[in-house]
Amino acid sequence: MSSPVAAAPRTPRRPVRMPLWDNARFVAITLVVMGHAILKLIAESDPAYGVYLFIYAFHVPVFVAVAGYFAKATPPGVKQLKKLVTDLVLPYLIFEVIWTIVRALVTGRFNPDLATPSWTLWFLLALIIWRVALPYLALLRFPLLIAVVISVASGYLPAIGSVFALDRTLALLPFFVLGWKLRMLPVTTLWTELPLRRVWWWRAGAIAVFAALALVIATNVPLWRELKVRRVLLFEEAYPEFGYDQWWAGGLRLAAIALAVLLVFSFLVLMPRRATWISPLGQATLYVYLLHSFVLYPIRESGWLDVPRDDLLLIGMMLFSILLTLALTSRPVRRVFRPLVEPRAEWLFARGDEKITPRVGAD
Repeated sequence: MSSPVAAAPRTPRRPVRMPLWDNARFVAITLVVMGHAILKLIAESDPAYGVYLFIYAFHVPVFVAVAGYFAKATPPGVKQLKKLVTDLVLPYLIFEVIWTIVRALVTGRFNPDLATPSWTLWFLLALIIWRVALPYLALLRFPLLIAVVISVASGYLPAIGSVFALDRTLALLPFFVLGWKLRMLPVTTLWTELPLRRVWWWRAGAIAVFAALALVIATNVPLWRELKVRRVLLFEEAYPEFGYDQWWAGGLRLAAIALAVLLVFSFLVLMPRRATWISPLGQATLYVYLLHSFVLYPIRESGWLDVPRDDLLLIGMMLFSILLTLALTSRPVRRVFRPLVEPRAEWLFARGDEKITPRVGAD
């Protein structure tokens, strides 16, 4: 017998967040800020150069893989297309205009160029392209292998250049696809349910990997400078642009990809599986990414960092990076800058699907 009382409509459940990924986001964005903060020091300081290489061996691949984990390979609907515009396209345009104005004030030259991203904004353009391309890649039989081939092959083509960040977009594509593939597999669930005693064996292995990386870098810094390893790890320029025009130059990027994959997994293994105090902060990484450069830019351009080797300055900038990251994830900062970082822009969209989807057979 049916109840005379109508059942209340069910409220759709919000997706359950996995703290592992929020923890990884926060640590990764802290390393992004740190890498940018110490860049000016690496020319004169071997320790700074070593720290820079250590960070760049994995932190951008981690950030890209985490973005890929949350990407969808299904054809985008209206809601997804709107989010693409509000989450990526509009922030890119807003902050590119701001950077254009900043450069004009500093240099006295107004030179707007929306096709060539300023400093950190390349990541937004890359995300747009990766998200649009993923449904097509997912149709293929070996998307990860194809992404690796595209990455390695793009390094032979200097003509690709940095317009619309195509150089880095193609070079880092394997890590985005890797993140998406991880979501297709029950890896995260298996890892979060693994008994703690077994987790620590994996973490001991990850610590050994990072310790070996640090040791190799620290004992051979002059060699890494000579081999221009930093420019390999940037996943940016074509090989001939930094002195590698041999046929085997693609092997450098392939080796960098293989190393980064190992380090990505090692990094994730070391992340706390449960919620921690940094987990909520990991949900605000876009604020850090878009805003930290406005703090570092005047420091870099002022000449404060143009000093001879100073290990205390290196340590100071690393600590400052952590504090800056914490500050930019705070609620007051998010409240003030939300209209720029997360513009809603409902006024921009047509109302109702009928205005978005054209009618078949319309006059």
